[in-house]
Amino acid sequence: MSRIAYVNGRYLPLRDARVSIEDRGYQFADGVYEVCEVWGGRIVDMPRHTARLERSLRELRIALPMPLAALSVILHELVARNHVHYGLVYLQITRGVARRDHVFPPAGVRPSVVATARSLSLQKNQASAERGIAVATVPENRWPRVDIKTVALLPNVLARQAAREQGAYEAWYVGADGFVTEGSASNAWIVTHSGSVVTRSAERGILAGITRAVLMDVLAALQITLEERPFTVAEACGAAEAFVTAATQLVMPVVTVDGKSIGSGAPGPVTRRLREEFHRFCQFS
Repeated sequence: MSRIAYVNGRYLPLRDARVSIEDRGYQFADGVYEVCEVWGGRIVDMPRHTARLERSLRELRIALPMPLAALSVILHELVARNHVHYGLVYLQITRGVARRDHVFPPAGVRPSVVATARSLSLQKNQASAERGIAVATVPENRWPRVDIKTVALLPNVLARQAAREQGAYEAWYVGADGFVTEGSASNAWIVTHSGSVVTRSAERGILAGITRAVLMDVLAALQITLEERPFTVAEACGAAEAFVTAATQLVMPVVTVDGKSIGSGAPGPVTRRLREEFHRFCQFS
């Protein structure tokens, strides 16, 4: 059965889904996106995702193309039409189609809306969590506005590819000050030997991850100390545990950084518990 996509008002077989070559998302990466986890056929934490979507659109001065309720209907319809029980739904909004020019197009150009949904393997994800993943570090080289979830992801693509070529799954960016910022597609965390969980503040320099926000609720409920501060690669390598968070990874243990084992070299008890508890604190729709 062919997957179904949504493109500017139409549900189409994925093979027939098209946008104009003059769409500003293609020409300039002039757009934003969101990725939501689908769990048990339901979309996870959609209100938080749509709130972040609205913020990203405001920051780029792109109009919301339709009411949030209408976007919700589209995404839920895609989950149903693609029979996704566990997986993701992807939404992308660009400034629209117009003659190629760096300045914004004339008033009246409608934003483009594209959305897809696809199934993932829960068994594969769980197996990765049982083993843990490897991380490789790369120099931070992105524009300063990484707090906006734009489709301009070339540095992230290059970072993830560099990690894969080193035998790692994810890349962690490291700033000129020596501190880890975040992953190429995730937020970065460590667990200290005293049991505190550490991650960088989202006030600037990283994306405010939705999974990150939910995990903070988990930490509070479990009465685990949270420290929002930077940490170095050396501190990560000397930590008791490390992990990353992302919509499609949840709480994913990190067992090596640049080839150096973290803690015992296996997923630790704090990370395991946070992963097990995570969905109890999510909103489902």
